[in-house]
Amino acid sequence: MSGTRSTASGRGRLTTMVRSWPTVLLTVLLLALALPAGMLIAPALTGPARSTAEPAQTPSWHLVPERLSVPQGIDPLSNAAPVPVPANVAARLDPVLKTDGGGSFTAVVQDAATGKVLYDREGAASRIPASNMKLLTAVAALRGIGPEERFSTRVLAGPAAETPGAAPAAATRSIVLVGGGDVLLGAGDSAESKVLGHAGLATLAKQTVESLRKGGFKGQLQVLVDDSLFTGPALNPAWSPDDVAAGEMAPLFPLALNSARFDPADTTAPRPQDSAIASGEAFAAGLKAAGAAAGLTVAPAVVRLDGKPAADAKVLAEVRSATVSQQVDLMLQTSDNYLAETLGRMTAVAGGQPGTNESARAAVLEQLSGLGIPTDGMFAADVSGLAPANQVSARQFSEVVRAITNGKDTRLRAALAGFPVAGLTGTLGDRYIDESTAEGAGLVRAKTGTLNTVIALSGYVVDADGRLLVFSFIGNGLTPGAAGNKPALDTAATALAGCGCS
Repeated sequence: MSGTRSTASGRGRLTTMVRSWPTVLLTVLLLALALPAGMLIAPALTGPARSTAEPAQTPSWHLVPERLSVPQGIDPLSNAAPVPVPANVAARLDPVLKTDGGGSFTAVVQDAATGKVLYDREGAASRIPASNMKLLTAVAALRGIGPEERFSTRVLAGPAAETPGAAPAAATRSIVLVGGGDVLLGAGDSAESKVLGHAGLATLAKQTVESLRKGGFKGQLQVLVDDSLFTGPALNPAWSPDDVAAGEMAPLFPLALNSARFDPADTTAPRPQDSAIASGEAFAAGLKAAGAAAGLTVAPAVVRLDGKPAADAKVLAEVRSATVSQQVDLMLQTSDNYLAETLGRMTAVAGGQPGTNESARAAVLEQLSGLGIPTDGMFAADVSGLAPANQVSARQFSEVVRAITNGKDTRLRAALAGFPVAGLTGTLGDRYIDESTAEGAGLVRAKTGTLNTVIALSGYVVDADGRLLVFSFIGNGLTPGAAGNKPALDTAATALAGCGCS
């Protein structure tokens, strides 16, 4: 145990040093810039030099460096680090991986580099995974769509309506707001430094008004909404109506404000039941504000388009979402069900399939198979984990995490930043704060999952010997509300972080 404590202390000193590097580097750079500048300013204050002798040479340490070298305080992981001995891993996990009341935990721990199984407690058994399901969706979206792809929300010109006795420029014209899969739209201006609200409907409205102004149009606009990218039922029948009523999910459309929330800061309130029309109404309000000075008015009602826009319809305006990798990170950090289901449908669309619940589930499983991850016994009732009918094993999850950290498809590395960090970010931000788990804070990175009788934690950690380990812990049949189940998983992951188990 003393070795573990000294390792943790050493890590603390190293963390302090690393955090101080930006300040140290900035101080050095400012001094390097300030000293030569002071030498240039000094003659103006003291008068001409008293001698024209050969000028003194500036010491090299006063010169601005040609480049800054960043101290390498933390070396890259080495495969030479010892692989933990399975019996030693079991000796750490068995005493802490116990349920509080009923139910049971399954678990798998693997060496990330070699895939060697270091711990296996019924790891092949299919279990209800809760929101760990989002790890499968993350992998599928990064492979099937691509990490740098973005979703477009466009405005197309519709046909001009006949207005008896009116001049052509004053006719009523329809414009079509076309949903392209961005459910993170903001009502205001585009905020390109953010993921939520990266594309703003106010910006889209201003672009639309400018296009119409250049075309000489003045008159009334009728906003139509095209949400035909997604088809089939907007709600998955596998979801509980109680969960929908509680705001865990809402009918799915290919455009929405704030991931279909009235207030992005309130994640427990009911959601809009028609996010497409709600988006159209926010866009119409932006048009009204931006178009008044250009002689444009907006019809009060927003109407869903019957059919699809003409193939040759003119594009009046367009805004684009954050990248798929940024959306995946947000989904994993916040465990957003609506965003997960959207990414699943967009993965199907990218593969030429319809944007339905069924196609999303099939697309996710297809992408896993393409990675070489066995899907035997796996069942996807949805792609967010809200449905209790999902079935995935701990071994399948550990293989997914291993594919993200060490697999050959480097596109999956984009998901690494999305794993919540113990005690710091996302759904792990308020965990790992008591004495039993504090040593895992900042080290464990894992996706959480919680349903009424289900809890799960799958992720990765570097152990005390410098070996990268991947793990998955899943509890099923648990006593609802039992206080000890989350700490059991967190303590187990902390034990891996402190494991010098070679």
